[in-house]
Amino acid sequence: MKIGRYRMRFQTTITLMVLSVVALALLALYTMISIEISKHTREGLEQRAVGIARTVAHTETVQKGLEAGGDRAAVQAYAEEVRRANNIQFVVVIDMNGIRLSHPDPTLIGKHFSGGDESPVLRGQESISAATGSLGPSMRAFSPIYGEGGGQVGAVAVGLSLGSVKTAVGQNMWLLYWGILLGGLLGIFGAVLLGRRLKRMMFGMEPDEIARLLEERSAMLQSAKEGILAVDKELRITLINAEAKRLIGEERRPEAAPGGSKPEAREPAADPAESDFRSLLRLERVLASGEPVYNLEVERGGTALLVNVVPVRIEGRVEGAFATFRDKTEIALLMERLSGISLYADALRAQTHEFMNKLHIIMGLTHMKRYDRLEEYLQEAVPSLQIEAGAVATQVKDPVMAGFLLGKLSLMREAGIRLTVREDGVLPEAAEPAVSRELVTIVGNLLQNAMEAPRPEDTGKEIEIGFVYAKSSLEIGVRDNGTGISGEVAACMYEQGCSTKGGDRGVGLYLVRRSAERLGGSVSWESEAGEGTCFVVELPYFTKNGVSG
Repeated sequence: MKIGRYRMRFQTTITLMVLSVVALALLALYTMISIEISKHTREGLEQRAVGIARTVAHTETVQKGLEAGGDRAAVQAYAEEVRRANNIQFVVVIDMNGIRLSHPDPTLIGKHFSGGDESPVLRGQESISAATGSLGPSMRAFSPIYGEGGGQVGAVAVGLSLGSVKTAVGQNMWLLYWGILLGGLLGIFGAVLLGRRLKRMMFGMEPDEIARLLEERSAMLQSAKEGILAVDKELRITLINAEAKRLIGEERRPEAAPGGSKPEAREPAADPAESDFRSLLRLERVLASGEPVYNLEVERGGTALLVNVVPVRIEGRVEGAFATFRDKTEIALLMERLSGISLYADALRAQTHEFMNKLHIIMGLTHMKRYDRLEEYLQEAVPSLQIEAGAVATQVKDPVMAGFLLGKLSLMREAGIRLTVREDGVLPEAAEPAVSRELVTIVGNLLQNAMEAPRPEDTGKEIEIGFVYAKSSLEIGVRDNGTGISGEVAACMYEQGCSTKGGDRGVGLYLVRRSAERLGGSVSWESEAGEGTCFVVELPYFTKNGVSG
């Protein structure tokens, strides 16, 4: 709240608002209760006065004293006794002419009743009135007096001073004053506690700070390149940003309100595709188990998504789930490029190592001046390299794949693994560079799996690779002489994370199958225990210059 140039804190504002409401409520309560207390106190005093007047009117001493020859002194004595006993202002008995037979001031006995409000009672009617008499302002209760014959012989007036009435009302109001004071103190205490509680709930922030933070958060969520989706424990979507809508395929849905950069919170949609998407993200599993899911790869409409889902816990209870996901096309492309670069780097490292070894041999032979042995070594080394390069260049026309295989040949030769490129087929250059990158992914991961495949003891590792191209179709075969694939691994070997090599493995065959399916092909395999494994990838293949097999 801003007053002039001064901006009050949220806690102060809440406290003052609550106090204002409490004050208004207590004021209204005071007004209503004070009116009721005054009314009931006055009515109680009036009824008391009427009761005393009726009692006096029915007393035999008073009735006989008003008859002819009655004892009027006894009337005065009785009236004074009643007045003192009830602590009231006066008890006055009058005859039918309004002449006093009793009065607190004996000098006024025999004189006419003053006040002018005695007429109704002389006509036989009980009445209550307020008037000013010889003793000052008073509240008066009148009751007629009847004789033995049934006829009215006079009346009695019982008076309470208005001052005593006000005093009685004031005494009864003290309870109200104490109640109002207690209510005010409780209101102040509650207002302060409420202000502090709300301040803690808002993490000590002011409303304008929260509003600014919400705007910043909303702008950040909407500008994020990742899809962001939050659901409650009933799988109702509570938060979704623009990128998530695009990836889900919600462009057809109405957009948020104009100018709103805030994420949209919606009730559960009846769209089956959206429900299927929530299942695809494993949201039900995360809500049920409370365990997060990281780096999950899913396919949606031909688009690969990389998904992370974490449970939202409030006071230890799972109250929802939060998913972030991103189109993995760019990530996959970058990963494939990095994978290729990594493979190239490994190959170059192996070639460099091998070349340095050869240079050391040449240097040593030269230093010892064993030129005859140096000539023999060069005649052995150079042709073998030429033969390998010539075989690859003859069978593999795609320069990317050729360079990749040459590097692999050097790497495997250094590792003591024999890699053979079959000579009964050929690999033409692909029409699209993207296809070459996919082939590097397929061949690289198949060769890596073959290199890591366990083999029988005392057996040298041998790997064979071949390419067969015919009628716009390419077949890639990779065979090893390992121990084969067990049934347990075979059941899940194409799934991400399925591996017998420990954590953070089990990606190679998953990438092979995904790349093959992306190119419209398939992967098959054969394995015999102790004999090895052969993977065959078949896919449509279009060459750069329209060469056909």
